[in-house]
Amino acid sequence: MATKQKQTNPAAQQAVIKIRPAKSSDAARIAVLSGQLGYPAKSAEIARRLRTIKPASQHAVLVAESPERKVVGWLHVSVSPLLEVQLRAEVNGLVVADDERSRGTGALLLHAAEQWARTHGCKNMSVRSNVMRERAHQFYLRYGYEHYKTQKAFRKSI
Repeated sequence: MATKQKQTNPAAQQAVIKIRPAKSSDAARIAVLSGQLGYPAKSAEIARRLRTIKPASQHAVLVAESPERKVVGWLHVSVSPLLEVQLRAEVNGLVVADDERSRGTGALLLHAAEQWARTHGCKNMSVRSNVMRERAHQFYLRYGYEHYKTQKAFRKSI
């Protein structure tokens, strides 16, 4: 038995999915979605992070809300002045619920983030994506992003 393709036109999806700034009451659902991305977190920790992601002139956390008022995706975008490049925004995280993928929700979130970046003086957007996330790479390429560098990431507990 064949299954129906879930993909829809992002413009049509916009009629049913609302993109809005995240609220503290979204923390539990954002935590669930973060776990789906591979970054498990408790609701209280997400609520704390939402409170500390400031100032609003440099960060936006957007959510995609279904007609049933359920958060089905989120995106964190930030802008930070760097010496080596002109002012740009970066997608710090983007996740859409497993059962909502390929329906245009990610595109709506990305478009909203790009609009936010433009209003904050950015001419470019960047995103980092784990080398294992091939589906995400194809998503970004589809929406005009170019793969310009492969790098290794390092961290240290301090």
